[in-house]
Amino acid sequence: MTKQLRFRVLGDSLAVGVGCARADQALGPLLSAELRAAGHPVDLGVHAVSGARSADLPAQVRAAVPTGVDLALIVIGANDLTSFTPPAVGAGLLHDAVADLRRAGGQVVVATAPDLGVVSHVPPAYRAFVSQASGLYAHAQAAAVVRAGGVVAAVGSELFDRFATEPGLFSADRFHPSPAGYALIADALTPHVVAAAGRWAA
Repeated sequence: MTKQLRFRVLGDSLAVGVGCARADQALGPLLSAELRAAGHPVDLGVHAVSGARSADLPAQVRAAVPTGVDLALIVIGANDLTSFTPPAVGAGLLHDAVADLRRAGGQVVVATAPDLGVVSHVPPAYRAFVSQASGLYAHAQAAAVVRAGGVVAAVGSELFDRFATEPGLFSADRFHPSPAGYALIADALTPHVVAAAGRWAA
C-alpha cells in the first residue's frame, strides 16, 4: 500500500484561496489533485491564514509540525510588501520556517512574493517601481529558501504578464486571483510540488 503524503499549505490569502467561489478551487485542493494523479495518496492540511506576513510563519509551522509534514508549500510575501517589511527581515523569517519544516522531515516548496505591479490598484506611474520592489523581495526570499534546504517555485514573468493583461484572472476585489487565476498559478506550481513529492517518496 502506498504511503499517504502529508501535504501542508502555509502562508497568506493566496495559500488560503481568498477569491475562490468554492474550496476545491484553492491551491491546496488543486495541487492535491495533481499529486493524486501522480500516484500519491494525499492528506491535505491548510495552516495558511489570510493577511499573514512572514512574521506569522512560526505559528503556522508550530501548528503544522505536530500533524506530520512530508511536503509543505509556503506562499508568502504579498503582505510583507504592502506592509513595507524589509527584505532581509522577511527573508530571515522565511529561512527559519523552511529550516524548521525540513528538520521535521518535510520537503518544502516556496512560492515567493508575487509581482504586485500587475495589480490594477497600483497607479500606472508606480507600477515599474512596485514591480522592481517585488522582484528584489522575491530574490531575497529565494536565496533564503535555498540556504534553508527548500526549493523555490520560480513561476517566471510569463505568469505575471498573464495577470497584467487578463482582468478575468483577478477576483472581484481586483487583488486576489479568481478561480481561473488560481488554476493558472496551480499549473505553474505543479511541476515543483510533484517533483518534491517524488523526492519524498524516494
